[in-house]
Amino acid sequence: MSVEMKTNQQGANELDLLANVNVYFENAVAYLELDYAAKTALEKPERSVVVSFPVQMDNGLTKIFEGFRIQHSSVRGPYKGGIRYHPSVSGEETQGLASLMTWKCSLTDIPFGGAKGGVVCDPRTMSQNELERLTRQYTKAISRDIGPRRDIPAPDVNTNEQVMSWMYDEYSSFAGKMVPAVVTGKPVNLGGSLGRRESTGYGIARIALDMLAEKGYDLRQSTAAVQGFGKVGSWAAKRLSQAGVRVVAASDISGLYYKPQGLSIDEMIAYLAKSAKGTLEGYQEMGLKRLPAEEIFELDVTLLIPAALESQITSKNADKLKARIIVEGANGPITAPADNILEKKGITVVPDILANAGGVVVSYYEWIQNLQGYRLGKEEVLTRMDEKLQAGLRELLGMSAEKGISLRAAAYIIAINRVVEAMNLRGWISHGKWSAI
Repeated sequence: MSVEMKTNQQGANELDLLANVNVYFENAVAYLELDYAAKTALEKPERSVVVSFPVQMDNGLTKIFEGFRIQHSSVRGPYKGGIRYHPSVSGEETQGLASLMTWKCSLTDIPFGGAKGGVVCDPRTMSQNELERLTRQYTKAISRDIGPRRDIPAPDVNTNEQVMSWMYDEYSSFAGKMVPAVVTGKPVNLGGSLGRRESTGYGIARIALDMLAEKGYDLRQSTAAVQGFGKVGSWAAKRLSQAGVRVVAASDISGLYYKPQGLSIDEMIAYLAKSAKGTLEGYQEMGLKRLPAEEIFELDVTLLIPAALESQITSKNADKLKARIIVEGANGPITAPADNILEKKGITVVPDILANAGGVVVSYYEWIQNLQGYRLGKEEVLTRMDEKLQAGLRELLGMSAEKGISLRAAAYIIAINRVVEAMNLRGWISHGKWSAI
């Protein structure tokens, strides 16, 4: 199943996450022969919350920030999705990310819908006190729109356990009682789940290891490159390295770190934890080469994991890729035109809505634990996560082989079909046409 961009592949639209997601959505809709009602109900979010709120800065001045919470679909359960703090946050980007969450939760068959939130800010220029005040003000602004049975936020780009702790505390003050299930990704000491911190990266690695085996590669003869050595990429690299894969390259905003013999992943993670800038800047080990960050896409490796931001692999660099398998660690790291190029080159791409779903799967377990007041052990959490992701991968591989379509096409068809079936069962659309698969 081919996905062709409906706009100029070199135009600005290629870098628009929402436009790329819509390409995959439209192709799946056509494949499933959905009627107008079903298509219309899913192409736009159910609710879009836009807020402006004041935050007192450390210099005594007050600054007005803009934030979003886009709630795409609640047909299969409460809205679920992360909160990101970044200068590029916009309503359109957040809408695209919210729809990805709907398909991600549906594909992994967990009872959540999709949402996403964000605040337009640059956390690198803000103090810890300013970030706390911003988080609390943002939480107040959206407090009527979230809740443990309504919408459950989680960490995303530039947010973490501490941000979730502030959100939990602020929402509990608003509710007049302790409500740990209002957010996931909390510290274990505040009701967070064991295994949540490493879950997204570990899940990516689980999918990657299974794909290497599926394609007949010997793990100890395989090489990997990880773009984005942060809270996702570093854990993915760690698990791959532990399994015997030689991780030869890793990059972050400070550049590309390349060592053909294999990087010392544990040493890199330890260095990162102590870094004042939160980057690998200044990291050294014997045999290490420093290269421009963008050269990671040109390395001749078995496996590439883009785990930074969206739209990193485009029509301008896709032809240069030499990796045999790409497992999407970030949301939307490959644009639709680039996806076409990679498919023609014979490069296997495991889509984000399965590959990085480990975080939301374990968030689901955290939510259940909070609602029922008990705690699972770390190994049980991660084992359950692995089983969920592996079941999803088997389903994708089966449909891809049977229908002769890409893994991404199969993922969207399965996820959207599942949501439309739920809409029919709930009576949200009248006899909407959908194809059981």
